[in-house]
Amino acid sequence: MKTKLNFLIKQSLKKKMDTKWFKVANIIIIILLIGVVNIDRVISFFGGDFQDTTKVYVIDEVGSFKLLKENFDNIAQSLEDLGNYELEESHKSIAELKENLEKEKSIILNLKPSDENYLEADTYSFDPIGMVTEQVFQMSLNNVKSTYVLNKSGMSEAEIAALTSNVSLNKNVTNPDLDENAEGKDILSSGLIVVLIVPFFLLITMLTQMIGAEINDEKATRGMEIIISNVSPKVHFLSKIISSTLFVLVQAGVLIFDIVVALLIRKLLGSTGVSSEVTGFISETLNTVQKTGVLDLLIKGAPIIIILFLFSFLAYAIVAGVLASMTTNIEDYQQLQTPLMIILMVGYYIAIMASAFEGALFVKIIAYIPMLSFLIAPVIYLLGQITIFELFLSTAICGIVTYLFFHFGLRIYKVGILNYSSQNLWKKIFKSIKEK
Repeated sequence: MKTKLNFLIKQSLKKKMDTKWFKVANIIIIILLIGVVNIDRVISFFGGDFQDTTKVYVIDEVGSFKLLKENFDNIAQSLEDLGNYELEESHKSIAELKENLEKEKSIILNLKPSDENYLEADTYSFDPIGMVTEQVFQMSLNNVKSTYVLNKSGMSEAEIAALTSNVSLNKNVTNPDLDENAEGKDILSSGLIVVLIVPFFLLITMLTQMIGAEINDEKATRGMEIIISNVSPKVHFLSKIISSTLFVLVQAGVLIFDIVVALLIRKLLGSTGVSSEVTGFISETLNTVQKTGVLDLLIKGAPIIIILFLFSFLAYAIVAGVLASMTTNIEDYQQLQTPLMIILMVGYYIAIMASAFEGALFVKIIAYIPMLSFLIAPVIYLLGQITIFELFLSTAICGIVTYLFFHFGLRIYKVGILNYSSQNLWKKIFKSIKEK
């Protein structure tokens, strides 16, 4: 039995991996990942610019250049997609500065007094300055205008500074049981969704589609009859479950490898302004992870989480294999697997909302339900809503139910695998479940 099982697993993996589409698809994926990770360099190659500084020559007729520069720099610093701008006061005429607009790709900003609005400004540029840059100019000029008007009123600098400064908002929370790191955990919840939920959601979807397609292909070509005549349905069923699960895990490993390669290429190419921002964001995220204690929870719970994921993969593979055995073509299988996809979607959305309903009994109960627990239990565990024992209990329940899925699913599989008609199929299935 073991020899036949190994042979079928190898053949199934070879059939999936030793194909042109698998190789071409992964080549395309790594090219796309390298492109996405190095998107700033790709844009620069086709004419974009992330490093060069755009000069903004300011002709100041109202004596507010210093204030304008301070406001512009403060606003620009908070925006990641603005680019590099340097404001410089110029005493040249507009005509002289306009001669070098195209060559320097610079901008002229002329501040001048207005009888109606106190202050107005004109910009001159060879190409449109862009909506974001325009908004930054507008906000900076509005701030300058407020101070300019107050100066005209005869108020002192100290009074103007006090009047235009931001109001201090002191936050006082009276709940003694409130988690000090609650804000950081809210930020991390979105990261956990990206890292834990989305990839495994996609892998499970790929797994169920693959098993259904392979089993229906063998039934459609009548190859199933030849295979079952040489091996037992149990061996065949196990081979489909194991090979498909292994393939999905291999594909996940390839994706991780591709991401590492893309990041290494970015590092070898050197840093840019955008890459510095990304590095800063990653560093800030890691600090938040350390501060909130999520890293310690992850280290302690990682083995249990991995086992939970494996049990869930096997559970979905078993159910998908059983459903595929009951159908005679891929169209029928697509309809029959709809409830499976609905279960996945339910788990996906509950996991997303888990952080918003902290401590909710409903979410904790769902975390114990197999086929949903792998999406929810790890997330609420890392958010500190359940203990490691509860995570272990969820994993144990998933393991027991996975075994029961296989035990009773095999009985259905034996009946459905050589059935090419849907007539009285459900009667045969219920009868097979009752049989020992």
